[in-house]
Amino acid sequence: MNALKCNEQWRLAAFPQGDIRLSDFAWSEERVPAAGEGQILVRNIYLSLDPTNRLWASGEETYLPALKLGDIMRGITLGIVETSRHPKFRCGDLVTGTLGWQRYALSDGSDVSRLPRENRLPLVTYLGVMGSTGLTAYFGLLEIGRPSPGETVLVSAAAGSVGSLVGQIAKLHGCRVVGLTGSQAKCRWIVDDLGFDAAINYRSEKVGEAIGVKCPDGVDIYFDNVGGDILDAAMGAINLHGRIVVCGQISQYNMQSPQQVFWHMHRFLIHRVRMEAFIVIDYLPRAREGLVALAQWVKDGKLKYRFDIIQGLERAPAALSRLFAGSNDGKQLVQISAEPGVG
Repeated sequence: MNALKCNEQWRLAAFPQGDIRLSDFAWSEERVPAAGEGQILVRNIYLSLDPTNRLWASGEETYLPALKLGDIMRGITLGIVETSRHPKFRCGDLVTGTLGWQRYALSDGSDVSRLPRENRLPLVTYLGVMGSTGLTAYFGLLEIGRPSPGETVLVSAAAGSVGSLVGQIAKLHGCRVVGLTGSQAKCRWIVDDLGFDAAINYRSEKVGEAIGVKCPDGVDIYFDNVGGDILDAAMGAINLHGRIVVCGQISQYNMQSPQQVFWHMHRFLIHRVRMEAFIVIDYLPRAREGLVALAQWVKDGKLKYRFDIIQGLERAPAALSRLFAGSNDGKQLVQISAEPGVG
């Protein structure tokens, strides 16, 4: 098929059992669809890979309808409008939306948002600090965690796209911040570059003991991105009226029988701890509030971030596997096509 007229796609071929495999997806090539009345044709530039991709591939209904076998794999993308027959969009508009693992996508405009360009930030930031990642960190910490100066905040997956921002925002609010991550290099990054007060390598240290040493006054807020044993260890150090913000459970997503054994649940009762889960879509009506604050912090150099960009849509399944193995170095993206004016 002529590559210029080809819409490359990944479709869901099997509901993953355990770890994600290439065989769970099927490569498809179709002709680029034509935009009908009231539609836009978007060329996807970047694809965001996130732990929630594993839930979307499960065949179960989550906060979004379940995918069926044969469906285009769901994913958040950033792209450019190449054809518009919609009154509110013009060719050249940059948009984000859940347009899936494909090079081109049709939209009626209801599932995409036009990007503001007045900030003059790199495009990739709109899938990171200026996108759902940044909003997750902002509202999860500030609305559910409600930090106060002098409190200790413990963050898991602290070198990840959300955790790294949570730690920095907590520091901006006067907290002492300790991060859990999976390598010495990542430990150095969050302390030396991001300003965390301490780091714990969960692969080489005994997590419960390390939390006791590096959080000597206990934990006031635990921002949970992983679940499992680390969540239990954090419970073992939680203070009176502590808060646990449940953002993700990545340690459990690939398990056929999730293992959630909490030996420290008694502290949850004794210390009157509040645990609350959330999904960023709960806060989308207030997105502008968060984005204004995040943009200012970025401009002022108070928020740092990094991206791990894999080239080529064909590598999306492998990139998702890297995310679950913790091999990524920053927010995991796949570049599908060239940015405007490049290439």
